[in-house]
Amino acid sequence: MTETIHIGNDALQQLPELLKNRAFSKVAVLVDENTLHHCYPSLKPYLPEHDLIQVQSGEEHKTLQTCEYIWQRMTELHLDRWAVLVNLGGGVIGDMGGFCAAVFKRGIYFVQVPTTLLAQVDASVGGKTGIDFHGLKNHIGVYQEPQAVFINPAFLQTLPQRELKSGYAEIIKHWLIADKEAFLEQRHVGLVAADWDSLIRQSVSIKSRVVEQDPLEGGLRKILNFGHTVGHAVESYLLEQPGRELLHGEAVAVGMLCEAWISRKHELLSPEELDKIETFLVSVYEKVSLSEQDIQQMAQLALQDKKNTRSTINCTLLEGIGNAVYDQPITVQEIVESLRYYTLL
Repeated sequence: MTETIHIGNDALQQLPELLKNRAFSKVAVLVDENTLHHCYPSLKPYLPEHDLIQVQSGEEHKTLQTCEYIWQRMTELHLDRWAVLVNLGGGVIGDMGGFCAAVFKRGIYFVQVPTTLLAQVDASVGGKTGIDFHGLKNHIGVYQEPQAVFINPAFLQTLPQRELKSGYAEIIKHWLIADKEAFLEQRHVGLVAADWDSLIRQSVSIKSRVVEQDPLEGGLRKILNFGHTVGHAVESYLLEQPGRELLHGEAVAVGMLCEAWISRKHELLSPEELDKIETFLVSVYEKVSLSEQDIQQMAQLALQDKKNTRSTINCTLLEGIGNAVYDQPITVQEIVESLRYYTLL
């Protein structure tokens, strides 16, 4: 990975040096209504003269239509290829802002200032950018690493509990795929007593190690998709159901339970390990109510997953807690069965 990652309550103090040393022609900041109100006042003192681009918050706005508006504003502001876009927000702002910067005039610079737990431990690190398309999660995107990532845990104080729980799912995922000891220890600590600064550093370290070995997801990086084959299908389906939308981490929690069950079905995970995973996740995340019709349609959406090869659904499964194996072929019927199992937990 080429980007520099700054973590800590002093992380933003490193931003002026980057902006000064690179002598960017212009600086623009991408915000939504939430980060403009809660986070921008903390960032503003560290910025030179700049312009704001504001979009609406929420996954439902992570679309080509919003990108068109961003590109229009970037054009009106006369941003050239030596300008920099500062993405101040959660996963939606980071993914969409990074994508818009990566293709505008064949690519301008951008930096990530993630403000949600999910963005700090996952979305802002690793150079994945993208938007949703016709209800399909991150269906259009490119790999483009930011110049730097500035992670300030103090931003988490602006988040409601639901957003913290959503981000916590990606931390749990990192334990399940790469750190058995942390999972076994932290499942007794839980969300309330979490030391966010330490957990963020630990999670970013796990993801960074994986991405450094496989930046373009040709192999090993696929382990980071644990919980996401089923999770993205659940998230995409419910995003089209007004009033039933899930946050990304909430859907990933469902996906991890289902894919842990599939791992057990493939005899990769012991009954005891599955029980530990289930007990912990069920204690943190509320059950999502699903009908048989929901289940059937969600399972079909997995056929559009980006990791698939031809008509084969490639999934990341657990070969024991702390060890993931990728490119494991699973069937639509197994996804159906796993979601049925989930509804009975």
